Amino acid sequence: MKQVTLFAIALLLTVSTLKAQPRWTAQQANDWYKKQGWIRGCNFQPSTAINQLEMFQAASFDRQTLDKELGWAEQLGFNAMRVYLHHILWTTDPEGFKKRLDEYLAISSKHGIKTIFVFFDDCWNDEYHPGKQPAPKTGVHNSGWVRDPGTMIHNHPDSLAMLEKYVKDVMTTFKNDNRILLWDLYNEPGNSSYFEKSFPLLKAVFAWAKDVNPSQPISAGVWSWGNKYKELNKFQEENSDVITYHHYGYVDKHKELINELRRYGRPMICTEYMARRNGSLFQTIMPMLKQENIGAINWGFVAGKTNTIYAWGTPMPDGKEPELWFHDIYRTDGTAFSQDEIKTIKSLTGKK
Repeated sequence: MKQVTLFAIALLLTVSTLKAQPRWTAQQANDWYKKQGWIRGCNFQPSTAINQLEMFQAASFDRQTLDKELGWAEQLGFNAMRVYLHHILWTTDPEGFKKRLDEYLAISSKHGIKTIFVFFDDCWNDEYHPGKQPAPKTGVHNSGWVRDPGTMIHNHPDSLAMLEKYVKDVMTTFKNDNRILLWDLYNEPGNSSYFEKSFPLLKAVFAWAKDVNPSQPISAGVWSWGNKYKELNKFQEENSDVITYHHYGYVDKHKELINELRRYGRPMICTEYMARRNGSLFQTIMPMLKQENIGAINWGFVAGKTNTIYAWGTPMPDGKEPELWFHDIYRTDGTAFSQDEIKTIKSLTGKK
């Protein structure tokens, strides 16, 4: 109780000092969306990085792989990538981190790709540290991915001020950068059984972003629809300039969710989909999203250290390539899991 109270007080003191800008009107959001063309791409992690830290730390920032793999994305006709950040990249090396973000954006824009940057995340491992990252666990999905900030914020609410400086510094640096498509403020808030514990940080990051008032829209995607997420979802939907969401299920259920979210009259981007074992396939979901004029950002691109060809909760201790990949499109040699999928994607992006 004491920790929650301290966090609430810290949040109140932080947010009360802001002169937040209002949410974009639906007209503003729709006008912005019309200028983008149909948004399509993936959640991007280079094959040589196990997590957000290995992707952007100086010692492991792999320019060559970024250029090569984003070139493959360009060949597919992708025009947007969703990329995760982490606050300790900033606390350990703020200027170097921002310089590498700029380098990444230069590489991606060379290939005609805009970026959706993600700040916070409630998924996977709770412990993290700068420096050398662990090797992947054989056959285990996303074994090295890390939360941000994770349980730390509940145990150390005084960290809120540091997180505010981080978010504002990064956003202010790139607030007018047209290489950035959208700011995704918080991935899957409430996951890892945090539920309402994530609410204070969710509210705070929206307030910080609105205070910066970037030229790009802000959002935080809805992803789970149980009663424990009802208030979180309501806040996300009512404060996002553009509605973003995740759906890994069959096309019929996906359409039902779209119909529910249309009540906001705002453009929509599906920022996570495509899990073959779950029936969320390129051949069914991507054409539907294009027809509905909804952005399509699947999970995974090149099979690598994240091990996302393996399914959630179904490790393969022998590390063999599964017959049915869960996520991802290409192997590291550039060969595809499925040529039929490549044909589908290129037909939809005009690259056939």
